[in-house]
Amino acid sequence: MSGQVVHFEIPADDVARARSFYADVFGWQLDTMPDMNYTVARTTPTDSAGMPIRPGAINGGIFTRSDPVHHPVITIDVADVDAALGKVERTGGKTVMPKQAVGEMGYVGYFADPEGNIVGLWQTAT
Repeated sequence: MSGQVVHFEIPADDVARARSFYADVFGWQLDTMPDMNYTVARTTPTDSAGMPIRPGAINGGIFTRSDPVHHPVITIDVADVDAALGKVERTGGKTVMPKQAVGEMGYVGYFADPEGNIVGLWQTAT
């Protein structure tokens, strides 16, 4: 488990408005994924695989606000979403969305930490 923050997500009531705002204010490149109801937000240059080329830089996404994500979240890289959620549960957190596939790219899950913050987990498909 790397434990690195690798992604962020911004939920929006009006995705078109949010896309326009972040593109205009910060110059983000925004690419829609209509089949997933998701917008990829590129905040930094990427390589041919879409990964940031600057050390420590991350990209993110914008999507329609819904349960359990109502506020921006960070996403942490893990080797195994199920194992990480198990550890979250054993140490005082709570699973709010179990492991789910994201196309063929990998898996995501969400948890609430003991302070009530929602945090994402990402497992790259192998």
